[in-house]
Amino acid sequence: MVTACASCPLRKMPLFTPFSEEEVAFMQKFKTGELTVDGGSPLLAEGSTSPQLYTVLDGMGLRYKTLPDGRRQVINFVLPGDFLGMQSGILGEMQHSVESTTHMRLCVFNRSEIFHLFRSQPQRAFDLTWLVATEEHFLGEALATVGQRSAMERIAWAFVKLYARMTALGGLDGNTIRFPYKQQDLADALGLSLVHTNKTLAKLRERQLVTWSNGELRVMELEELAAIAQLELEPAPIRPLM
Repeated sequence: MVTACASCPLRKMPLFTPFSEEEVAFMQKFKTGELTVDGGSPLLAEGSTSPQLYTVLDGMGLRYKTLPDGRRQVINFVLPGDFLGMQSGILGEMQHSVESTTHMRLCVFNRSEIFHLFRSQPQRAFDLTWLVATEEHFLGEALATVGQRSAMERIAWAFVKLYARMTALGGLDGNTIRFPYKQQDLADALGLSLVHTNKTLAKLRERQLVTWSNGELRVMELEELAAIAQLELEPAPIRPLM
């Protein structure tokens, strides 16, 4: 059954700003349905002109770009609450691809209605602009990380960021978060070879900072991990939900 916006489980999570009754009613009209996909399914393809936009209701995936020879750069990890397809909605076509990693359930919106949102819902339009600005800020951080941090610092940075986000999504079990990705995905996100990634993860494990196996990431020493990454520990910022 399709989830009603008034009953959306994401709205109960501390990561997201509250909706007004008017916003809930508008989003219910804006939503055209839901899509369910298995892991490894393409959601949006670079160069495509998808007529649909999505909010991730459940599940995890990847945003990435590929070079003509097949080499891949993971842009970021897709998590519940993420809004997908905005590039196609504004630029006419996608500039990167999105693929599911796990079974996913997504809220579906009609791309052609995005301009109606900007005309009739200024707060929702501001929320959408906030998400785009935040994405730009994150890409700046990621570029600085890939360009200037060591392999150890890069992986520590990624784990601290993901740990904060998953904690705010209610995905924390003790000191363990769900992390159903492959080492190659992490390597492609951080500009590392698979061998270098594997060796660096082994060093972190030997220092009893983190362990990663069977789709779960256990963080034993978050403060030390943040120190390695040269990060101040802070909760994930409260964000709008589309």
